[in-house]
Amino acid sequence: MPLNCGIVGLPNVGKSTIFNALTAAKAQAANYPFCTIDPNVGIVSVPDPRLDKIAELVKPSRVVPTTMEFIDIAGLVAGASKGEGLGNQFLGHIRSTDAVCHVVRCFDDPNVIHVAGGVNPLHDIDIINTELLLADLDSVEKRWAKSEKAARNTSDAKIKADFEALKKLKEALEAGKPARVVDLSEEERAAARELFLITAKPVLYVANVDEAGLTEGNQWTAAVEQRAAEEGAQVVRICGAMEAEIALLEPEERTEFLADLGLTEPGLNRLIHSAYKLLGLATYFTAGPQEARAWTIPVGTRAPQAAGVIHSDFERGFIRADAYHCDLLFQYGSEQAVKEKGLYRSEGKDYVVKDGDILFFKFNV
Repeated sequence: MPLNCGIVGLPNVGKSTIFNALTAAKAQAANYPFCTIDPNVGIVSVPDPRLDKIAELVKPSRVVPTTMEFIDIAGLVAGASKGEGLGNQFLGHIRSTDAVCHVVRCFDDPNVIHVAGGVNPLHDIDIINTELLLADLDSVEKRWAKSEKAARNTSDAKIKADFEALKKLKEALEAGKPARVVDLSEEERAAARELFLITAKPVLYVANVDEAGLTEGNQWTAAVEQRAAEEGAQVVRICGAMEAEIALLEPEERTEFLADLGLTEPGLNRLIHSAYKLLGLATYFTAGPQEARAWTIPVGTRAPQAAGVIHSDFERGFIRADAYHCDLLFQYGSEQAVKEKGLYRSEGKDYVVKDGDILFFKFNV
């Protein structure tokens, strides 16, 4: 199952427009609050020019990109943590995601209603963040009394670590700080994971701008970028309306349209790559006459576990991985040439797979 990003934000900030362009799923999008009720889910191919170049050189029968999942979650409003605006239902949807893409409106258009009365991205961010913090604080407080009593009456290290994690998280959340910035030990992190806290998830801010604000930004994107820098978060500028138009074009028309704007790729590609990076993911490839394929792994994955992404038998019976980096293929033009240069390696079970590796697994079960 692909890792996923939940797209969140206030109503009418452009979440569903961006989701539609991302996935061509045609999720309902309209100029009124709570247009999205049930979350829309779309599987998105991760654009990777390296896979295209591998295919040009290897000439496989088919090419299979890696994917990730985006979930369009209905707009939150002030009071969502207390059930306002169908809030608890939507907070539950966010809990099930691996990361959060927070769409913030950074354009002015009198024809598009703003639920807060005007464009103020920092105010919008604060509304969402406050609701997520309150929801997490509620989760922590529900465990507090029982955990405190258990920690007081035992010498068990795990129970004490569980309570220490709760204590640190409660203090941070009450101070308005997200769970992801709390310094926890390994044992405490394990306890925190059991809480499924929303503010523990990594966040990418998506500044939805008009066409004029796309390249240089504007006063609103500058404010969002400053806030993100303070939080150690990332920002991507997207013109949702323009991306919706680009998504409807044929490939040749799309290239021409982007060239006229002085762009080499859709802004959505940057969004997908940023979300991929946010999730701490890397890509390795398998390449042969039948298929060139990209595979997703967490950064730092060792060879047997990378093999297990293809099939559990590959991991269970792992012997070794023949490996070389795709840059070597691009430099020398063929796998055979890489071998002749003495750059084709055999790696064992402790090898940490690098982003861009081309691997061939040997196994026996």
